[in-house]
Amino acid sequence: MHAYRSQTCADLNATNVGDNIRLSGWVHRVRDHGGVLFIDLRDHFGMTQLICDPDSAAFAEVEKVRSEWCIRIDGEVKARAADLVNSKIPTGEIEVFVRDIEVLGRVNGDLPLQVFGEQEYPEETRLRYRYLDLRREKMQRNMVLRSDVVSSIRKRMWDQEFKEFQTPIITASSPEGARDFLVPSRLHPGKFYALPQAPQQFKQLLMVSGFDKYFQIAPCFRDEDPRADRSPTDFYQLDLEMSFVEQQDVFDTIQPVLTGIFEEFGGGKSVDQDWPQISYKDAALWYGSDKPDLRNPIKMQVVSEHFAGSGFAIFAKLLEQEGTEIRAIPAPKGGSRKFCDRMNAFAQKEGLPGMGYIFWRDQGEGMEAAGPLAKNIGPERTEAIRQQLGLGVGDAAFFLGGKPKAFESVAGRARNVIGEELGLTDMDRFAFAWIVDFPIYEKDEETGKVDFEHNPFSMPQGGMEALEGDPLEVLGYQYDLACNGYELVSGAIRNHRPEIMFKAFEIAGYGEEEVRKRFGGMVNAFQYGAPPHGGCAAGIDRIVMLLAEESNIREVILFPMNQRAEDLMMNAPNDPMPDQLMELGLRVIPQD
Repeated sequence: MHAYRSQTCADLNATNVGDNIRLSGWVHRVRDHGGVLFIDLRDHFGMTQLICDPDSAAFAEVEKVRSEWCIRIDGEVKARAADLVNSKIPTGEIEVFVRDIEVLGRVNGDLPLQVFGEQEYPEETRLRYRYLDLRREKMQRNMVLRSDVVSSIRKRMWDQEFKEFQTPIITASSPEGARDFLVPSRLHPGKFYALPQAPQQFKQLLMVSGFDKYFQIAPCFRDEDPRADRSPTDFYQLDLEMSFVEQQDVFDTIQPVLTGIFEEFGGGKSVDQDWPQISYKDAALWYGSDKPDLRNPIKMQVVSEHFAGSGFAIFAKLLEQEGTEIRAIPAPKGGSRKFCDRMNAFAQKEGLPGMGYIFWRDQGEGMEAAGPLAKNIGPERTEAIRQQLGLGVGDAAFFLGGKPKAFESVAGRARNVIGEELGLTDMDRFAFAWIVDFPIYEKDEETGKVDFEHNPFSMPQGGMEALEGDPLEVLGYQYDLACNGYELVSGAIRNHRPEIMFKAFEIAGYGEEEVRKRFGGMVNAFQYGAPPHGGCAAGIDRIVMLLAEESNIREVILFPMNQRAEDLMMNAPNDPMPDQLMELGLRVIPQD
């Protein structure tokens, strides 16, 4: 017999009754029923109930075991009485009578967290003792899901004739929108490598090298502030690039991969097959976000004309300023003063003075518009708003005004809250949308300086000719994929023409010399017959987070950092040894 097990804790059933077997695993819990001991033994695969009484030679040793001890047992498989069968687990028809036991690993002291049950523990405790946290059923399930998703992605990419390559982990610093993690060089004192924020330049160089379709499950490193849907240090993405493609070709490649993944692992939720393409401008207007949740049917609209010169002085005066507008958030079924007041309080918590509203109610003799705004602007304007928004009795509308960039994000969050609270958001669905036509440039309102708003390596729509006009009107062949309010994919058709690239950077104030210094490897390669190419990257962590129905990305990462980018388990970051610093020619300056 094998030294540790003849079967796993999920293998045994009624056909094994009478067999002598060996199992190894962790003591999930111990129950003493009047001198008869019951132990739930757990391994990665499942659970088996053990039984031991004083007739067993192992009884005295079995009495000593406690939760989370790692043990090996020998025993005989017995059938459970019919009224004691546990239909919830595969091994529920049997139990194993313990005849011999060996303790493989005991717990010294008290457990800092219990594996049995679903108790909530502080995140600090969970991360410090992550190896115990990972033993819990939910965490085991999440990590297996992650492994299965990655495996399925690989198979789907191979089926489309993509080749998997690994790009360097140690490279040159290349600002791509976030801070680099720098690595000091021992052989070149005073100089630094960087961990790649993404394989961006390398995958483009692979296209110049003649490889037609590339992908990898790539680790990426960014020194970012943490969020619930973003790791502060490292993450993984499905990274891909293709030669001789246009934007639609990339869409047609990644859509069946992600559709298949969400159908395979989505737990039976419906997966949208039609992925609309929405311009960045329209997404901001309709949804207040470039990663809209389309499970929510609410679309915001501009209603400025109904408030211009109206009796509602706040909005009327606001509209006299350049670049301002009033937007409405329709709220079907939200027509009660209680709900309207609650949403007004939400806006105040978000830092706004409030959020105006109108709601429509039945007064017996017909429909009546109620609320402070309705009284101020009068029945004609109120009715025009109702008709524009397609609302009726029992509905409401909320209003925000100013320069769009100042209130869009709050409006987007309000839209999400309204959709969820009114039951309009379909929670049993994965809804996807391509966000396209991103502007390449933006102007700083204080300095007037034009700089890149989005990816500087995107091909401008219209090429060199587009760069001769107003920079703020230039759109890029850049795209994101949103799903249920999260950005899952980002990509672009690349600017592979050196003369267009130099012009694009020149508009943002970067001369050719600086571009060559920062991106010399790629710029030089483009001098030697670069093909048109494009691609994208899909966030593995966020995909699994959605599939696992988790709201925090740390629930699907094996060993995540905490909110302060600290590894509490391994005590990182930590102080280097003096001889390490000396070897690298570095000195740490104490912070005041």
